[in-house]
Amino acid sequence: MPFRTMEHPPDDAAPTPENGPAPLADGPLTGIRVVDASTILAGPLCCQILGDFGAEVVKIEHPTAGDSMRGHGESKDGVPLWWKEISRNKRTVGLSLSAPEGAELFARLVETADVVVENFRPGTLERWGLSPERLHALNPGLVLVRITGFGQRGPYAGRAGFGTLAEAMSGFAHLTGQPDGPPTLPAFGLADSICGIAASSAAAMALLAREHNGGRGQVVDMSLLEPIMTAVGPGPTVFQQLGKVGTRHGNRSHNNAPRNTYQTKDGHWVAISTSAQAIAERVMHLVGHPEVIDEPWFAAGHSRAQHADLLDGYVGGWIGERTRDEVVTAFTDAGAAVAPVYTARDIAEDPHVREAEMLVEVEDADLGPVLQHNVMWRMSETPGRIRFPGRAHGEDTDALLAELGVDADTLADLRSRSVVR
Repeated sequence: MPFRTMEHPPDDAAPTPENGPAPLADGPLTGIRVVDASTILAGPLCCQILGDFGAEVVKIEHPTAGDSMRGHGESKDGVPLWWKEISRNKRTVGLSLSAPEGAELFARLVETADVVVENFRPGTLERWGLSPERLHALNPGLVLVRITGFGQRGPYAGRAGFGTLAEAMSGFAHLTGQPDGPPTLPAFGLADSICGIAASSAAAMALLAREHNGGRGQVVDMSLLEPIMTAVGPGPTVFQQLGKVGTRHGNRSHNNAPRNTYQTKDGHWVAISTSAQAIAERVMHLVGHPEVIDEPWFAAGHSRAQHADLLDGYVGGWIGERTRDEVVTAFTDAGAAVAPVYTARDIAEDPHVREAEMLVEVEDADLGPVLQHNVMWRMSETPGRIRFPGRAHGEDTDALLAELGVDADTLADLRSRSVVR
């Protein structure tokens, strides 16, 4: 089954060199303008999601340095592949906010915006004369989403903030890894991604609130740390109530068993979960050890976890005698929960991923068809859409500044001084 190619819908205005790529006509955020003044991952992902669902996103980059996301991940013939996804549906402008002329152009752009997303250290916008108070004086309805490592206040507010630090301080690293091994960090931007998804929700909530409070905007204070702290779970509550601190269990869980990854006869791995009691019973029937179901300790997940060695031995032994396809088929037929451990190749070749259109191909001028994650959820009445992949550095500067009334001579002067690109 081939991948679906994302196409422009017939009711979207055709793009022209003057107006740039076409807006989305039927998204839930159609008519909303977002200014993405953020870098790296959390803020750009937030704005990617908003753009996927119809917002017109204007991406601000430093005229010479650009967004560091352009250098993250793999590239093909010098074309950054991650950039093509994280900056899709965004018009790009090279603009120096630290230059007074650039800050004034940014302020004029903010007057036309509904949402601004930034991730500078606290105090940076204020130093450039772009404080929330000034921006709200120019545009009372503005939603200003401020993403930092640790929030806008508190003793750590001024610290450099990166996802790795949030993954460490959230409790995630402490709980991840083998019991006798070191704390383990993820191999990808987990904290940033969780924060970006949360920030898109926060922006949408603030826009909804604006509809009910007379059109007033507000400031959203979003840290990298808090969303992943929530994802890690109620550890602080458990500590406060019981004085207990969680420990590493590898791929096991202290809440249920069997729960682990197991190697199949053909060298693949599968993961199973038995969070539900009925699933645990089906698994033990399937692997030929129904007798353990009658044990008193089998009746609850936490007590099953205390017998994980025994249960893993039964399950792992059975799985190790069969191929991955045989295991998945048997578990599925038995109504038990199993999933193969996938590589990127496995994801791209999976029939469900293809039929459910979790990945789609997007036409790109540099690369041709580019496989990307589809929009993150499906909406029956106001669907999202990928209209175009990430664009070249400053590709839309002339068009967007012309919209603000900047004439050609002024633009040429600003470009000669690297205020714009």
